Amino acid sequence: MSRTCLSIVLAAGEGTRMKSGRAKVLHEVAGLPIVLHAAKAAVDAGSQKLALVVGRDAEAVVACVGAQFPSSRAFPQAERLGTAHAVLAARAAIAQGFDDVLVLFGDTPLVKPETLVRARAEVAAGAAVCVVGFRTQRPTGYGRLLMQGADLAAIREEKDASNEERRVDLCNGGVMALAGSEALALLDEIGNANAKGEFYLTDIVEIARARGLAVRVVEADETEVLGVNTRVELAAAEAIWQGRRRRQTMLAGVTLVAPDTVFFAHDTRIEADVIVEPNVVFGSGVRIATGAVIHAFSHLEGADVGACASVGPFARLRPGTRLGEGAKVGNFVETKNAAVGAGAKVSHLTYLGDAVIGAESNIGAGTITCNYDGYNKYRTEIGASVFIGSNSSLVAPIHIGDGAYVGSGSVVTEDVPPDALALGRARQVVKAGRGREINERNAARKRSKPA
Repeated sequence: MSRTCLSIVLAAGEGTRMKSGRAKVLHEVAGLPIVLHAAKAAVDAGSQKLALVVGRDAEAVVACVGAQFPSSRAFPQAERLGTAHAVLAARAAIAQGFDDVLVLFGDTPLVKPETLVRARAEVAAGAAVCVVGFRTQRPTGYGRLLMQGADLAAIREEKDASNEERRVDLCNGGVMALAGSEALALLDEIGNANAKGEFYLTDIVEIARARGLAVRVVEADETEVLGVNTRVELAAAEAIWQGRRRRQTMLAGVTLVAPDTVFFAHDTRIEADVIVEPNVVFGSGVRIATGAVIHAFSHLEGADVGACASVGPFARLRPGTRLGEGAKVGNFVETKNAAVGAGAKVSHLTYLGDAVIGAESNIGAGTITCNYDGYNKYRTEIGASVFIGSNSSLVAPIHIGDGAYVGSGSVVTEDVPPDALALGRARQVVKAGRGREINERNAARKRSKPA
């Protein structure tokens, strides 16, 4: 859309029902603060500028949004005098003269950009105001949208509605699009002659109608306008978001064996022909290439998994993990800041931290990279086609050359040249009959103990 657009995100609420030490809008859905979900939807709908109306924890909210949208501008709302009062806190931004002004709520993380685009289209077609509405079989408590043909005549709060109006199932979703040329004049006319003495944004509908301006409605799914006020609603928003993403992922060619048990982050990227088994959690920053298999009960965060690689079951891939094509990270393996080369195998019971594993190498069960001395971390470099025997400890910093072999149970503290054999363990000693003596002594001690 070639029209200019300002989005005002209202994020000044106290959020007392969350019973939290931080602002409500900083709580997360899919690993992303809910205020960023709203801001991202606005930007994806074509907004060039974001105006963030802030109150509680203003510095933290501004920093959160500004980190992702540096051009956003914050406007404090010192007093809470209603939604129209909150919108007018961004008066200076509105006065810059945008074609469209979107009003969103920072605690409504599920609104879709497509819905906002449809609302903007109504403004582009001549409406001064476009309200996003939804239909529900449980309208109790919502403001009703009262239509006259294609036009919205009024938003009637339930306490003021007649019995007939209360039967209306088209409800106010809160999100609005305003014509920039009319926005300030309409907002300034909103009064506070009501029981609470507050300025309600919903009054803009009848004000616009009284001026002979067109007011339209676009309908969205009820889930899009779910507001988050409690932890229960936060969990509900998470469930809806996950359901959407699971469906999108499967339609894009990914197999989810048990979809309801797989959890994605907001930025998870999975290519077609990946298989994800039950009970898998993707944290932020994960990319899975085509043909990979993520086995059950695995947890991935900040990891890049190459084509046809295999992860798990019961694997944990932490930030900085990179798996090459066909690599295998098996059960009860943990990796962090580790690159595992193409075809390399880390099959079970292993920790790799701050490490590079060359192509086609094999890391035996129970191997650990000793990368931390209590103060600093150090790097382990393992070349291609290296065999590390089971239960080995590799004390970093260390380099093991291509084709080298480390014997099982070794503690390796020095570099190993290519094609060399390294043994870092005590020589085995066998003492005939000593085992029987030890057993007999221990049995006698046990018999001598009081019952």
